[in-house]
Amino acid sequence: MDNSKVIFEITETAAVTDFAVANGMILAIKELGCRFALDDFGIGFSSFYYLKRLPVDYLKIDGSFIRQLSDSLDDQLIVRAMSQVAAGFGKQTIAEYVETQATLDLLREYGIDFAQGYLISEPRSEEETFYRVLLKQNLSP
Repeated sequence: MDNSKVIFEITETAAVTDFAVANGMILAIKELGCRFALDDFGIGFSSFYYLKRLPVDYLKIDGSFIRQLSDSLDDQLIVRAMSQVAAGFGKQTIAEYVETQATLDLLREYGIDFAQGYLISEPRSEEETFYRVLLKQNLSP
């Protein structure tokens, strides 16, 4: 299995509880070839500080900015800015709670790299997900 396809998520809240431990854990797991996403990005007061300091690969934009994106100019400005900042730091972006085509279209326009939500796929059980991966790789379960 290609470890670079495994992406762990860590919330900003968990990371700041013990920054040194979180940073060390992220680096150790990244040495195995796995990647990390900073989840719930944008809802903490120090988000940009931790973006600069944590060796994550992705920023997962909190769904509170995505849910009403097509109707909220404020959210549009914030998401566009987050996309630009993430790109400047060499991070890719993931938008949570993508539920409409209008939202997905805006995210594409803003350069968001990945989308997650009911428009993309309904949640699946762990077993179903791994079974699909095995089938895709022509492996038996």
